[in-house]
Amino acid sequence: MIPPQGPPRIALVAGEASGDQLGAGLVRELRARFPDARFAGIGGPAMRAAGLEAWHDCSELAVMGLAEVLAHLPRLLKLRRGLARRLLDWRPDAFIGIDAPDFCLGLERRLKRAGIRTVHYVSPSVWAWRAGRAARMGESADRVLCLFPMEPPIYAAHGVDARFVGHPMADAMPLEPDQAGARAALGLEPGGAVLALLPGSRLGEIGRLAEPFLRAAQALAAALPGLRVVVPAANPACRTAIETVVARLGAGALVRVLDGQARAAMTAADAVLVASGTATLECLLAKRPMVVGYRIAPLTYALVRGLKLTRVDQYSLPNALAASVLGRTQPLVPERMQQDCTPERLAGALLPLLEGRADAQSELQHAYRAIHAALRRDADASAAEAVAELLPRPA
Repeated sequence: MIPPQGPPRIALVAGEASGDQLGAGLVRELRARFPDARFAGIGGPAMRAAGLEAWHDCSELAVMGLAEVLAHLPRLLKLRRGLARRLLDWRPDAFIGIDAPDFCLGLERRLKRAGIRTVHYVSPSVWAWRAGRAARMGESADRVLCLFPMEPPIYAAHGVDARFVGHPMADAMPLEPDQAGARAALGLEPGGAVLALLPGSRLGEIGRLAEPFLRAAQALAAALPGLRVVVPAANPACRTAIETVVARLGAGALVRVLDGQARAAMTAADAVLVASGTATLECLLAKRPMVVGYRIAPLTYALVRGLKLTRVDQYSLPNALAASVLGRTQPLVPERMQQDCTPERLAGALLPLLEGRADAQSELQHAYRAIHAALRRDADASAAEAVAELLPRPA
C-alpha cells in the first residue's frame, strides 16, 4: 500500500473512561511528535480535548454484563461495520484499539488484512488466563502495547510483537504517599486504625463480596476497639448496594460509605481489603498492606479450573508483579479466593496487617517501591514512541 500524502492520519478507538484517559495521553504525545497529524475515531471528553475528531463517543461502547451486551449487540455490530467502512475509506496510517478487546480486535483484524498498520493498547490478561489468546492477537495487531512487564515474553513465545510501555497509574501516583494528607481530606483523625474495604465497582461483585468483607470488618472491630472502616462506592448504584448490606448487618455505626475517593481511602488506611482487579495495583502504588479477596459464580469457577483456562495459582496483580519484577516465588500479599473468601479467613489475614509488625512492613514497602519504580516508564511517551515507529516517515 502506498501511504497517503500529507500529515499522518491516526485512528483510535477507546471503549470506556479508562481507555479515554489512555488515549488522551497517547494523542498528546503523538501530537508533540507529529504536530500536523490528524486523529479520528471513538473517544470521550479527554481524547476530544487532546485533539481527537470523535466520530462516536466512547459511551456508545461502554456496556457491561452478559444481558446488557446481548441487548446492545445488534447496535454494536452495526456501529463496528459502519466504522470499519469509514476507516477503510479514510485510510489511516495506523489504527490503535485501546482495550475493549471484544469490539476492537475484530476491527483491527479487518483493517490489518486491508494493509493498515494496527496497534492494540492494553493487553488482555494473558498472564493469568487463556494464554492462547496471545497467539491470536497477532492476527489483529501488528504491535501490542503492554502495561505490565510479564506480558511481552508471553507474546514473544507466539511470535507477536509486544512492547512493555509502563503503567500510567504508576506515573501519576507519588512514590511516597501522603497518608496524613489523605486522612485529613477524608476528615479522619490522625490516630487509630483505619481499614478500607473495596468490594468491587460492579454490582455483581458487590453482591458476592460486600457481605463477607463487612462481616470481616465487624470481627476485626471486636478485636480492635476504635477501628474505623471506610468503603468507597464507585457510583450511586454501588453506594445503594453497599448501604443495603451495611443496614442488613447492622454495621452503620462502624462503616462510613464514601462517594468515590477510592485512592484517598486506600492511602488513608492502615490495611485494605480489596477485590481482585486493577484496584489491587492502585493499592500497591499507594503502598498499603492489603488482603485480596474474590469470588465468582461456582459454576464459572468450576469451568475455568476444569477447562484449564487459568495458568496461575496466584491471581492478584501485586503477586504477579512481584514474581515478574522481583523474581519472588512466595506471595507478596495474601489472597483469599473462592471458598477461602470467608469473613473468618479474611479477618484472620487482615489482623496482623492492622497490628503492623515493623519488620514485615519494611519488607513490604521495599517490594512495593521496587515494583512502582519498574512500572514508571512515562507510559504516554513510551506508547507514542512504539506507535511512531510504525508510521511512515516523511521523505
